[in-house]
Amino acid sequence: MTMMGEVEQSLGEHGGKQKPSCCSPSAMRDVGAVKTDEARLVAAESHGAGGDMVSLPGGTFLMGTDYPHGFPLDGEGPVRPVTVSPFEIDRFPVTNEEFAAFADATGYRTEAEVFGWSFVFWAHIPAERFEELVEDTVAAAQWWCKVPGAFWRQPEGPGSNVRERGRYPVVHVSWNDAQAYAAWASKSLPTEAQWEFAARGGLEQKLYPWGDELTPNGEHRCNVWQGRFPVEDTAEDGYAGSCPVDSFPPNGFGIYSATGNVWEWCADWFHNSFRAEPAKDPTGPASGQGKVMKGGSFLCHASYCNRYRVAARTSNTPDSSASNIGFRCARAV
Repeated sequence: MTMMGEVEQSLGEHGGKQKPSCCSPSAMRDVGAVKTDEARLVAAESHGAGGDMVSLPGGTFLMGTDYPHGFPLDGEGPVRPVTVSPFEIDRFPVTNEEFAAFADATGYRTEAEVFGWSFVFWAHIPAERFEELVEDTVAAAQWWCKVPGAFWRQPEGPGSNVRERGRYPVVHVSWNDAQAYAAWASKSLPTEAQWEFAARGGLEQKLYPWGDELTPNGEHRCNVWQGRFPVEDTAEDGYAGSCPVDSFPPNGFGIYSATGNVWEWCADWFHNSFRAEPAKDPTGPASGQGKVMKGGSFLCHASYCNRYRVAARTSNTPDSSASNIGFRCARAV
């Protein structure tokens, strides 16, 4: 069977079910191995990078959604009033050029580098090199390929590079990697509440950062999938894969790329048991198995993974990395 045949079969097997697989698969690596890799953990002074951040006054907003077409197991609802204190958040997701500055200054090696592989979406691997580059595929989602040598500098595996993608979001970074960058920059990962407050851009209970229509007046506002996932991407929004972080207009707070493009790590451990009660500066449970990811990615599509809505959420293990996972940072003020 051809690769396209395999992904079509996988798609058929999951029709009508809860569909997390286009978000990103879990690596489930041996995290204990990371702790012994001293070369990865080169000590460096925090450089306190300010970067291009937006200062937000905080306030109370309605978090979550009762959207009828969401995923109940994701814990999107109920809608609840949440108050966040003033904070700053990156205007853009962290880019390849910004992550390169961190890696070059510290000698840091991402978990994809330590373990020697990461997940790449099948259609972004050159067809003529597919058998050479792909070690394995995810059984439940054949479009996710384990590619030895894939990491942030080689996002499609050996032979690829980011030389012309300096302003693209860095990908193949785990939650642990994002935490390391944030600490170096004297920042933190945003809480889920901070992220959603910022992404909403001052709008109350809208599906997207700009309103309730995905393409108002036929205009694309974010980088998501067009076509039939996962076998046909028509790239009507201009991109098949990730795109520069400033490719689409910002929301009302001046935040770019809040939905689509790449998933963004949040600080919180994932859970799905919220109550319709007021909360202030929630940080999630003290422990868990996965960390929250928000915003959706270039692989999200209404027919399969409608998670590019502001209130949508998913999770992954802190050691996982893939070609559609990035992050942005925040800072308390």
